[in-house]
Amino acid sequence: MSADMSFIGLFLQASLLVKAVMLLLLALSIISWAMIFQRSSILSKAHKDSRSFEDRFWSGVELANLYHEVSHKIGESNASESVFKAGFKEFARMRKTPHCSPEAIMDATHRAMRVSMSREVDKLESHLPFLATVGSISPYIGLFGTVWGIMNAFIALGEVKQATLSMVAPGIAEALIATAMGLFAAIPAVIAYNRFSNRVEKIENGMINFMEEFSSIIHRQAIAKIEKGGE
Repeated sequence: MSADMSFIGLFLQASLLVKAVMLLLLALSIISWAMIFQRSSILSKAHKDSRSFEDRFWSGVELANLYHEVSHKIGESNASESVFKAGFKEFARMRKTPHCSPEAIMDATHRAMRVSMSREVDKLESHLPFLATVGSISPYIGLFGTVWGIMNAFIALGEVKQATLSMVAPGIAEALIATAMGLFAAIPAVIAYNRFSNRVEKIENGMINFMEEFSSIIHRQAIAKIEKGGE
């Protein structure tokens, strides 16, 4: 009777360990794709919302009014909004401190924005280490299943007196499927990790630029307050 050379047939004929390897790789692939779709949606929304907020910021609205608007916003703030809220809140608090120099105000404000930005970047990078791990270990897991399957095929081949290609082909084929599944899980994960890391870096650079521009504005306001107080 000829062996079933379909994917399902080869899977059913595989040894228990090779089946476990295939199922593990399938699970990693499914989880990776779920995270890829999730991260893609989240990063796209983060970029769009940050651009929208920065357009609002540069529209000429008063900073105090913008802070009140953002603070009472329903739902979670985006990255740029969080940085702005942290910076303006610290700026308003330090500006009320008596005999506080503009340098001290700016130092405290900048620290608050840096902490907020770090938290936002950590949120954006969530699940990216998992994709990197899947991309790096999946080929080796698949290779392990292949080596084990080929080893069993040759052990079985050594127990017969007359070996033929039809006898060893199914065993080798089912073993190589493990390698193929390892690559199938790894390649999308690596591509997604590199792409998402680049997108997070661009969003982070955008926040850094926004911080510097925002710092320039509040620095002028801090100096103006000191000069006004000294008159």
